[in-house]
Amino acid sequence: MTSVEENTDHTADSGPSGYAAARLRLLQEESQSGPSRRSALAGLTDTWLNALFAAAVRETGVRGATLVAVGGYGRAELSPRSDLDLLLLHDGRAEPRALSALADRVWYPVWDLGVALDHSVRTPAEARRTAGEDLKVHLGLLDARTVAGDAGLLAGLRTSVLADWRNQAAKRLPELHSLCRERAERAGELRFLLEPDLKEARGGLRDATALRAVAASWLADAPREGLAEARRRLLDARDALHLVTGRATDRLSLQEQDQVADRLGLLDADALLREVYEAARVVSYAGDVTWREVGRVLRARAARPRLRGLLGARGDRAGTRAPLAEGVVESDGEAVLALAARPDRDPVLALRFAAAAAQAGLPVSLHAVRRLAAQGKPLPVPWPAEAREQLLTLLGAGEPTVAVWEALEAEGLITRLLPDWERVRCRPQRNPVHTWTVDRHLIETAVRASALTRRVGRPDLLLMAALLHDIGKGWPGDHSVAGETIARDVATRIGFDPQDIAVLGTLVRHHLLLIDTATRRDLDDPATVRTVADAVGSVGTLEILHALTEADALATGPAAWSAWRGSLVADLVARVAAVLRGSTPAAGEPDIPTTEQERLAVEALRTGEPVLALQARQEEDAVGVDLVVAVPDQPGVLPAAAGVLALHRLTVRAADLRSMELPDRLGEVLVLRWRVAAEYGALPQAARLRTDLVRALDGSLDVPAKLADREAAYPRRRGVVPPPPRVTVVPEVSSLATVLEVRAPDAVGLLHRIGRALEAAGVRVRSAHVSTLGANAVDTLYVTTPEGKPLDPGAASALAASVTAALS
Repeated sequence: MTSVEENTDHTADSGPSGYAAARLRLLQEESQSGPSRRSALAGLTDTWLNALFAAAVRETGVRGATLVAVGGYGRAELSPRSDLDLLLLHDGRAEPRALSALADRVWYPVWDLGVALDHSVRTPAEARRTAGEDLKVHLGLLDARTVAGDAGLLAGLRTSVLADWRNQAAKRLPELHSLCRERAERAGELRFLLEPDLKEARGGLRDATALRAVAASWLADAPREGLAEARRRLLDARDALHLVTGRATDRLSLQEQDQVADRLGLLDADALLREVYEAARVVSYAGDVTWREVGRVLRARAARPRLRGLLGARGDRAGTRAPLAEGVVESDGEAVLALAARPDRDPVLALRFAAAAAQAGLPVSLHAVRRLAAQGKPLPVPWPAEAREQLLTLLGAGEPTVAVWEALEAEGLITRLLPDWERVRCRPQRNPVHTWTVDRHLIETAVRASALTRRVGRPDLLLMAALLHDIGKGWPGDHSVAGETIARDVATRIGFDPQDIAVLGTLVRHHLLLIDTATRRDLDDPATVRTVADAVGSVGTLEILHALTEADALATGPAAWSAWRGSLVADLVARVAAVLRGSTPAAGEPDIPTTEQERLAVEALRTGEPVLALQARQEEDAVGVDLVVAVPDQPGVLPAAAGVLALHRLTVRAADLRSMELPDRLGEVLVLRWRVAAEYGALPQAARLRTDLVRALDGSLDVPAKLADREAAYPRRRGVVPPPPRVTVVPEVSSLATVLEVRAPDAVGLLHRIGRALEAAGVRVRSAHVSTLGANAVDTLYVTTPEGKPLDPGAASALAASVTAALS
């Protein structure tokens, strides 16, 4: 602590006027600010109170008493208008009247000066008993220190209070956590408020103090990196606020933000809020990690006696480690890195880790994230396909995405992956309609978009547009115009092809077009609809823009979207789609088989059995391998093949099935081309796949039962329930077959269940075209009657309903 004697200009006599003058001089010194001023102010106050207390002791004759600072004053963190929290501790031998006189001779000069005072008079036993009954008293005593008098009294009390805190941690810490949650519900989250309470809001000074209390329990400790600096920033902002307002306030009101920023040497109010938000983010993240660790330790303590009784020595074993993805496992309720994981050799590991955690709804291990940040190998540019798919899987996980994203952001991984993120991180939005800062709004939009992925044919582009639509707010000018350029650059970096990059640029440039047009223009004017159609360009882009508009509004705040606004936008979209379809030709079936596929088909027809070929993909950034299967046409091929792949833990990235008629040959052959990757571990041998496929087709391998057994033994965790599958009949696409489009969450055995539903309905699959986009699958199936004819409308609708039921 800075000694007042070392600052002779601030030395105060024992009277209120001397202290007040010295205090004023200290606060007016521009050279004194931050921690040094808070410490000097505490030292100045100590000197004054020490003199008051000594004089009071002489006058009253009381012995065996000490004046104790608790709370913020006990930490020597006095802001210009801070309250004084004082405890008059005594050994119980003084007469009550003399003790009361001693207290009055200390309290009244403080009140006369107009300083707020929180005071109490207790013996050590009374103080300890009160702390046991009142959590706030207990917290204050953890920071107690002697101001004047018999220091030995406090030493004994501190030892007892700390011992009680540690012994009662299993009871006290849940109480403290509950207190923090209640305060957060009442005061909100500091880093998202335009007028935040620096002390009470979540991520504020009280939360930082609570983390100190957790550390004092020896049960868990907060991540220390950056936490002390975050506390300092919040305290500095509160100091400046007190000096600007002349009041003991902790609320950073709009009208005072520019003055507070100026006193802190910051550019403007936005720079102030961003700095405050950054500090609050650090405190909030430290709290999340710390309270999760507290819960884990307390659960382990509670479970250990029961486990010992049931299992004996085995109860002390560490928890099981269930695999989530390559290099990622679940352990003790967290996503952690596998023992064999090598961040320095696997540039995609960070994204795979994040995606697996979010999809499973698990928090991420702090140690794992820090290891990835310290040892992770940078991604090449453009990104490999797997990295792009893992990012999309992370964005499509729904609500769990937020916590995982923020954990990566706290350790600098997000800005390493997406450098443009730095400009929007913790950036305030002055529009009161907005609930979130820019960065959190973008993630919230992705969360909302994940629930709308069944409405679009390209869920990957919807999720990327959600992440990037406001990325231009970090630059001057129209954020939509700036955002288009940035979005194109980011999409190029991530590895999208030129056509997709153009679509993403259009989506970001025009992400406000539908809502602005629908609410401000005459939709009966053909020019209005034509202008939107010209800007959007295609039905597919319009479909994505419609979903993006809704997700953006829902993530903005409750005032940004309503049923009325939604109906206006839907009306506009229907009109624009009609214009665009007038010039858009219907799509046909995909191209003809390759020579290699024909060779395998001939071999399958000659032998009468399945023929398989595993082929490495030619692209440098390819994910997995190509598996080509040729099978003489027979019932059950699609569900059997898809089921065998699922049993061997192969993830289907894309698939194509077609029926091939060979010239001068009898019969037909089904050719299935799969792009597959191992869920984790190595790929199975082609011979094993062929053997199991033969058994699945002849009925000796019960694929549904095997899949059910594996699911029961190793249930797949989900963070939130994904949007339900959507099966639609696509009109006017093919004159040869009925076209079904299935949009569903990617899951083990998905195509197997689709195939079984089609087989049960008695239809023939002419061709199937499957794509996996992040966590979403979009499957298009061309089906006919057994005679090779398209289904009538009623039968097509019934088939769509039965497939939906099978997937639900």
